[in-house]
Amino acid sequence: MRRALVHRIATTAPDDVSGLEAAIAAGRIDPAGIVAILGKTEGNGCVNDFTRAFAVSALEACLAKHLPGDAVAGIAMVMSGGTEGALSPHILVLEHRDLADEAGEGPALAIGVAHTGDMPPEHLGRMGQVWLVAEGVAKAMHQAGIEDPADVHFVQIKCPLLTAERIAGAEARGETTATRDTLKSMGLSRGASALGVALALGEIEAHAMSDTAIGRDVSLWSGRASASAGVELQNHEIVVLGMSRAWSGPLAIDHAVMADGIDVEPVRAALARLGFAADGQLSQDERGRLVALLAKAEPGSTGRLRGARHTMLDDSDISATRHARAFTGGALAGLTGLTELFVSGGAEHQGPDGGGPVAVIAHRAEGRR
Repeated sequence: MRRALVHRIATTAPDDVSGLEAAIAAGRIDPAGIVAILGKTEGNGCVNDFTRAFAVSALEACLAKHLPGDAVAGIAMVMSGGTEGALSPHILVLEHRDLADEAGEGPALAIGVAHTGDMPPEHLGRMGQVWLVAEGVAKAMHQAGIEDPADVHFVQIKCPLLTAERIAGAEARGETTATRDTLKSMGLSRGASALGVALALGEIEAHAMSDTAIGRDVSLWSGRASASAGVELQNHEIVVLGMSRAWSGPLAIDHAVMADGIDVEPVRAALARLGFAADGQLSQDERGRLVALLAKAEPGSTGRLRGARHTMLDDSDISATRHARAFTGGALAGLTGLTELFVSGGAEHQGPDGGGPVAVIAHRAEGRR
């Protein structure tokens, strides 16, 4: 019987691994059981945000002291840049342990991880990427022991982006890319990855998708996909989170979909399903049960929120995704009383236009299964 553990560790800089090292030294984390590390780093979250690669490099160096190289390479490391507002930099260490003598009283939190092969730049933002991600999600579900897509609550993906060098390489081979704008490529990659999740989970049929729909048709979206693009990889790292009777332990996950950046009521309902009172901001005791909150934030395409104009899309100095992270992060912090929240910007095809999926991982309330 497998048990999932999730450790939330504050960081003081992108390369700060002291908290992870301390947890390993104290025996709270077994390096051999780590399957994924998700993190929020204090960069700009755009193409030239190298805090993500900096964090991954530091984490790999830390774990290399405890694990062989192939084991470190097998750990999914999904760094999301941007801690605007009061969002607090942190990492989430996802671990599993095999407990042969533990009887299952599930379902409980289940974790599956998959790595795709490197993707040619010409596939980014096109159906080739959709199919590649869908295949990876299916593999991660299988690893997690999740058979029913309905039991999947969140799929976190780290996907690549285009650089001038990658575009030039594709064109030298006689290929074209979906865009020559490197910043726009982030959104196309996130969007195609999200549609790959939707395809794998049966949220959207393949015939409804096309190259031209990616990044354009906002009616196509997944309620459980979260994609973050980065310059530090050319493949996809996929983490599936769900519930399974093949897993045991006190952790459970639920999810919600926000209709816009301040639509916290669906999140409140998810908290209630996990046994929180959720009738106001979480109490100190309840905050102790909340292990992680992961969310997507998006300014939307209309320039309005509930009828009122906003300027997120018109700011030439600060990317709209940075505004959205701070805005939605504040709303979710107000609900939970926590600022160590994994709020990721850029929700193309991830939730409805202007909204986004949210996942909550928590210790069950006493007496609840």
